[in-house]
Amino acid sequence: MEITEVRISLRDDDKLKAFASITFDDCFVVRGLKIIEGAQGTFVAMPSRRRNDGTYQDVAHPVNNEMRQKIEARILSEYARERARAEAGEISALSGTDDL
Repeated sequence: MEITEVRISLRDDDKLKAFASITFDDCFVVRGLKIIEGAQGTFVAMPSRRRNDGTYQDVAHPVNNEMRQKIEARILSEYARERARAEAGEISALSGTDDL
């Protein structure tokens, strides 16, 4: 399974840095991934929903660590590229209108 597209929508928040969507094999998309600035660095959080007991459950997630690392590396690479473009003034860092 190959990652064929990653879209990043930057945010200006203390912890939430961006939303991402990822497409596999040009035929399956997962939306609602979050790029979070945590205490130990930037990481990718899978899309999740809040359960009745207040905890969160991933809606979609990789089933092995190898795929998780592949997804995170690609998304963080695209995030860095998008931030660089925003800082260079090519795009609005706070667009918030991208339809992921």
